[in-house]
Amino acid sequence: MGVISTNKATWIGLTAIVLWSLIVALIKELSQYFGPVAGAALIYSLASIFLLCSFGWTSIKSFPIKYLVWGSILFVSYEICLALSIGYTKTNRQAIEVGMVNYLWPTVTIIFSVLFNRQKVNWLIAPGLALSLIGICWVLAGDQGFNLQSILLNIQDNPLSYLLALLGVLLWAGYCTITARSAEGKNGVTLFFILVSIVLWVKWYFAGDFSLHFELNSVLYLIAAAFAMSMGYGAWNIGIMHGNVTLLAAASYFVPVLSAVASVFILNTSLGLSFWQGALMVCLGALLCWIATKAKT
Repeated sequence: MGVISTNKATWIGLTAIVLWSLIVALIKELSQYFGPVAGAALIYSLASIFLLCSFGWTSIKSFPIKYLVWGSILFVSYEICLALSIGYTKTNRQAIEVGMVNYLWPTVTIIFSVLFNRQKVNWLIAPGLALSLIGICWVLAGDQGFNLQSILLNIQDNPLSYLLALLGVLLWAGYCTITARSAEGKNGVTLFFILVSIVLWVKWYFAGDFSLHFELNSVLYLIAAAFAMSMGYGAWNIGIMHGNVTLLAAASYFVPVLSAVASVFILNTSLGLSFWQGALMVCLGALLCWIATKAKT
């Protein structure tokens, strides 16, 4: 790929937002066909093939060592947290909730850019962060609104999924921050996807459950998930390396609502008013954080 303008790279990055809105529901569907680990391993294996065909292979020697090491660790760890946090959920509703926790990353990415990349912000960063966190609590409380006991009971039902999702938020924000500082225009997403698939297949092998049953629906879901995952991350990596990182992080506040809408249809699940209120708070919180980076201090 030749030299790409900032505007074009930003638009390419924005297409990732649409594709990512499908991922939560598709991962959950595949986990019900193949199990959490095997389903995720299949997605990343096929996605790796899509990336190789679309973006080709970049020599590992060409990567800056800092980006190669830290990018690999953060990206692989995040993807495993994302896939397994959703795959381990007990219900479709829980999968959507866990996905919503994952969508705290735009807000956290901006916070990280302030802490580590010296991004200047004004006072709006505080209410933005607070609103995002309150929104997540509102979602996790179920249909009872903001209720601490309901939140704790919900998390206690499946703490592993929620903890993996929260850890993933921190890992992905770290990856975005490291990439912006050290990638030097290199795109390691194909390599990273291959590493993710290898780790997942190793985990699947040692789990000892070798049954994989393919049918038409599962294959169609697999192709859709792999395409959304690979093209989404391929486009996003171009965006954060060559485009407007702050704008992309802020624009991604649309993802929670888009993802919830897609999940309602794909997973055939109804969501109460409290969920949508919480999702909107997460979006508005991310938007306030973005405004805080754009306004004069």
